[in-house]
Amino acid sequence: MTPASAPMRRPRRPARPRVPGPLARSGFPLRLLLLLLVWTAATTQGHPRSGPRISAVWKGRAGQDRVDFGSAEPHTVLFHEPGSSSVWVGGRGKVYLFDFPEGKNASVHTVNIGSTKGSCLDKLDCENYITLLERQGEGLLVCGTNARRPSCWNLVNGTVESLGERRGYAPFSPDENSLVLFDGDEVYSTIRKQEYNGKIPRFRRIQGEIELYTSDTVMQNPQFIKATIVHQDQAYDDKIYYFFREDNPDKNPEAPLNVSRVAQLCRGDQGGESSLSVSKWNTFLKAMLVCSDTTTNRNFNRLQDVFLLPDPNGQWRDTRVYGVFSNPWNYSAVCVYSLGDIDKVFRTSSLKGYHTGLPNPRPGKCLPDRQPIPTETFQVADSHPEVAQRVEPMGPLKTPLFHSKYHYQKVVVHRMHASRGETFRVLYLTTDRGTIHKVVESGERERSLVFNIVEIQPFRHAAAIQAMSLDADRRKLYVSSQWEVSQVPLDLCEVYGGGCHGCLMARDPYCGWDQGRCVSIYSSQEPVLQSINPAEPHKECPNPKPDEAPLQKVSLAPNSRYYLSCPMESRHAIYSWRHGKNVEQSCEPGHQSPNCILFIENLTTDQYGHYHCEAQEGSFFHEAQHWELLREDGATAEHLLGHARTPAASLWLGALPMLVLALFVH
Repeated sequence: MTPASAPMRRPRRPARPRVPGPLARSGFPLRLLLLLLVWTAATTQGHPRSGPRISAVWKGRAGQDRVDFGSAEPHTVLFHEPGSSSVWVGGRGKVYLFDFPEGKNASVHTVNIGSTKGSCLDKLDCENYITLLERQGEGLLVCGTNARRPSCWNLVNGTVESLGERRGYAPFSPDENSLVLFDGDEVYSTIRKQEYNGKIPRFRRIQGEIELYTSDTVMQNPQFIKATIVHQDQAYDDKIYYFFREDNPDKNPEAPLNVSRVAQLCRGDQGGESSLSVSKWNTFLKAMLVCSDTTTNRNFNRLQDVFLLPDPNGQWRDTRVYGVFSNPWNYSAVCVYSLGDIDKVFRTSSLKGYHTGLPNPRPGKCLPDRQPIPTETFQVADSHPEVAQRVEPMGPLKTPLFHSKYHYQKVVVHRMHASRGETFRVLYLTTDRGTIHKVVESGERERSLVFNIVEIQPFRHAAAIQAMSLDADRRKLYVSSQWEVSQVPLDLCEVYGGGCHGCLMARDPYCGWDQGRCVSIYSSQEPVLQSINPAEPHKECPNPKPDEAPLQKVSLAPNSRYYLSCPMESRHAIYSWRHGKNVEQSCEPGHQSPNCILFIENLTTDQYGHYHCEAQEGSFFHEAQHWELLREDGATAEHLLGHARTPAASLWLGALPMLVLALFVH
């Protein structure tokens, strides 16, 4: 489609026979083209206002915010230390060090760590895919598949020292689900140690006082998502929590295939007293994570990612657990839990399917002074590992923070303070389309408000996001694809157009209006103008009424066929083309085309005059475009016709691929 500033025109002399247009000459039905536009607009994804308000491409500063790998990296792992300008990325036989110094060009250094291929000539995955990067002392621990012989290296100042084979630190294949957790000198892993034996996944302590593993019967085909250590009030009570999904034991055809779980282990677990329990975790329990909206009867059973946001006052019970879930239709929901609620479920719930009195100490209880767990307690927990009570989201309604028809895959959360001290939690969610949604959560859970601010395209070339890391100190988001690494600022304020009203309507807590510009709150020593009324933020602007759109004119002959296109900057607004007192075309929120198009197939006398494209978003009303269609005399039309045929044909034919692509996608 041509841009709004260049409406297509098809002038003709009124007295002459009608000249066929380019599409008519090619046999393409013009009405079908219009139907394609309307149909594409109707296939909206999700509730219109659960999606992002605007869409933006992060162009970045030339040479400063994006660096290419140089060749495709199908599997990457990203390591970043908060406050540092450096990002380590593990790839195929390489470790990349990207540096993003403030105000200077980014750079990349590469360290080669190849594999020994001698024993892997006839197998797949014979490269050394780096799967783990972790700081250890002055060096960086690097572990990889090493041609299906998992090994590790120590990287110090660009020098690589081999540490030999390290089973449990890296998988045999980069496609395997794996999770490694470090806590001081202790290391926990879900990676199998033998390639062809021990195929049942386990959660292990692979380095520490005593090596322990979970029983083979307590999880069914688990896919591990996240693990964390929680230091509680008493050291002996410290817990390991890990989040996973597994096959549903309920084989009812109407039951979901997957169940999402959180498991607990006592960090000080020393194993049991009997030969069956001496090498196993004796404090394992698991609970179901519920993420359901009873008002819409929507259930989200498939856990995708977890992010833990610590309490600013250091209260471990108030740590917020953000979980991204999906359902079989790839719709998504975000549910928020507290570690205090999770801890309470494990401490107080009965065991599912166990109907007699619980032994003392009860299953899952951590014991002081390194006491072993009694055999009876272990046997009850091992045969009934699931607690009966389910873990539900925070808040009185126990419902998701929000749900959407976008398919979210990863999440990070930043707690920040706006210009006047208000606290916001900002979620960054990756989609399966390679974009990032920036969603702001304000208020407490009982009366929190959620708003999807913007969809960000972080890469030069659209690609799936493989890894993401948040740096709250530098206020940056680091994301990697198979082609490049991007540094995206959290205070991305230049993408909001429309003056003061557009800046405040964005509701971005990082941004405010100051000295005629939409600026970052961190760029000014004084508080900037921000919205304190989330329902009507535009009313905070000094001029309550936005400027009118400039008048644009075009001359057209009678019987012309043309369109006017109005960019839909906000996906939450209703855009309408008004001619006189009549609304000729209306485009609702969620309209998939980036433009609201008014098409007139045959211009008549009554259709000349002024056309206004008006946007209504809540109580915010503004004029987006203003066109005046003028009548053109016959001589001018005859002169222009020869010049218009070829450009008009190219414009329509240039628009066809976009329309066909939209039809194919939807």
